[in-house]
Amino acid sequence: MMGFGMLGGMFLFWIVLIVLAVLLARGLFHSNQPVGGDHAPLSAREILEQRYARGEINQEQYLVMLKDIQ
Repeated sequence: MMGFGMLGGMFLFWIVLIVLAVLLARGLFHSNQPVGGDHAPLSAREILEQRYARGEINQEQYLVMLKDIQ
């Protein structure tokens, strides 16, 4: 039979393994985000260009909004 020491060691092993797996998964899926707060805020034109590139607005809306911000 296993004693409490062996059972506690296995429990600790699995907890450490799960924590490491979660940290690895977070590192893989969040690696494309900028680190730190040193990035400059986007201008209105950059935001508009990104929205057009993502297809959120069409060309007509883009041109009208571009004219408005200039």
